[in-house]
Amino acid sequence: MREILQGHLQKRGVAPGSLDYQKEEAAAGQSLRQAVKIKQGVDKELAKRIVKSIKDAKLKVQASIQGEELRVSGKSRDELQAAIAFVKTLEIEQPLQFKNFRD
Repeated sequence: MREILQGHLQKRGVAPGSLDYQKEEAAAGQSLRQAVKIKQGVDKELAKRIVKSIKDAKLKVQASIQGEELRVSGKSRDELQAAIAFVKTLEIEQPLQFKNFRD
């Protein structure tokens, strides 16, 4: 069932890594029931780990946590793209989305 669910959600643009499988429960008869939650945003623990990694890399950007988002600001577009490339190399189990507001 997980493969079918992940396949359908992936067609709709939801990454499989953003699914949080809950504990399996007994249902009627011999069937099982399992709730699946979709993660939204970045949890504080993961955000702190990413900010620490960016600061340890000594990139010329500032990273801040704003609710469920992680905002990285810098002077030039090249610095921001270097930060994006660095974060992509980190081993993070949750898929991330990158938005570039600087034009």
